Amino acid sequence: MDLGLLKQLHNAKVLVVGDVMLDRYWHGDSGRISPEAPVPVVKVNQLEDKAGGAANVAKNIARLDGQVGLLGLIGEDESGQILERILADEHIDSQLVHAVELPTIAKLRVISRHQQVVRLDQEEQFSKEHSQLLLNRLERVVGDYDFIVFSDYNKGSLTLIEAMIRVAKDAGKTVLVDPKSPQLGLYCGADYITPNLNEFKLAGGDASSEQALTDTARALIKEAGIGAMLLTRSEQGMSLISASAKHDYPAQVQEVSDVTGAGDTVIATLAVMLGAGMPDSDAVELANLAAGIAVSKLGAATVSPEELSAKLGQYLRANGEHYQTPFESVIQHIEFAKQNGEKIVFTNGCFDILHAGHVRYLAQAKAMGDRLVVGLNTDDSIARLKGPERPINPLAERAMVLSALNSVDWVIPFGKEHEGDTPAKLIEQISPDILVKGGDYKVEEIAGAEHVLRHGGHVEVLEFLDGCSTSNVIERIKKGQ
Repeated sequence: MDLGLLKQLHNAKVLVVGDVMLDRYWHGDSGRISPEAPVPVVKVNQLEDKAGGAANVAKNIARLDGQVGLLGLIGEDESGQILERILADEHIDSQLVHAVELPTIAKLRVISRHQQVVRLDQEEQFSKEHSQLLLNRLERVVGDYDFIVFSDYNKGSLTLIEAMIRVAKDAGKTVLVDPKSPQLGLYCGADYITPNLNEFKLAGGDASSEQALTDTARALIKEAGIGAMLLTRSEQGMSLISASAKHDYPAQVQEVSDVTGAGDTVIATLAVMLGAGMPDSDAVELANLAAGIAVSKLGAATVSPEELSAKLGQYLRANGEHYQTPFESVIQHIEFAKQNGEKIVFTNGCFDILHAGHVRYLAQAKAMGDRLVVGLNTDDSIARLKGPERPINPLAERAMVLSALNSVDWVIPFGKEHEGDTPAKLIEQISPDILVKGGDYKVEEIAGAEHVLRHGGHVEVLEFLDGCSTSNVIERIKKGQ
């Protein structure tokens, strides 16, 4: 596997087409039974709205740094407006078409004590005429993307999927389909389909043995005119089956919290990895890892490149590779982590020659939260602070070394001449939960502390390891010690 391709995820240009919906969650406690009927009374104290259906596939692609557009149907209603705002916040190029006479598909779940009390669905089946609206839009935008993902939830948006696939293939695009219909011939021309085991059986697949599974899968895709099938098999993992080969991928051992949306994560990861230039066998391996991470989270979860990198940690370290978020994408990754409820820790420094004191300090900082952001002085900034002979190591090399530490999630440069040599502006932009500084400082002396405290965060001062400093290291080198 060429792990360097993890740095090319932003090259994936993917359009998701399908049934978009708004997932709504009302959380609260239920301590009594209603006097009006034998049902629990839930006192709602938290409201949560998320992108669902095909929109969740697009969200997964965005979280993996892919360039993503979304084409689907919504109504002229509040749910549609909320969904569009969510997509904008996720940096998804929304291509939603308004079906004025029908509502946006919305699913409201009432949750109490981690249990779903009731689900209320608001939806109407979209017609062939509505699907034609999507087909018309697809014809206009298909040239902007390299991969087309069709996410079918059987709500009618993809009634004309046969024509849609022809449009995509005529434009030279790679097509992936998460199918719902057992009539696989509807997906003729697709390069990959991703049914689960139950969908496979409904389509005529035989899972009584490995040989029967392989033979019937090959017969189904040959008859339907499909390139390959990625069969998701729950605790048995996944199988990538084509006319000439079969690759099996064992399930990742995880404590399963929720399988909701795992299929969305699989097809999204597959599309992004193919878009980054990976062969399909490697792309499926990473999709399998991503699915294992997703099911360990509650709800329709997403997976970040950092989480995939961590999952591959042992292999990555053995091969000298490590995923490093491009500087320009870090802020977006931090915002995604905040949306997932993760606690952000920030610290900063020059980190010119990494030593034991740095490593211990960064590990202590990371232990205070979920994610550690390191603000890194630019070369010019260090020269202004330390003198013209510094830094010893340039910015790119310092960032690479820091990023290889398990304690460090993201590195961001700061200290351009017009910004000054403190991270105050960067801290205001990130607004971390915890600001950490090493040395003998009073809180009021620390750049950015006022902002963090004003926004409900904490400021912590850590002691440096005695005898460890970059200056001491340089002096010892000069003396030949």
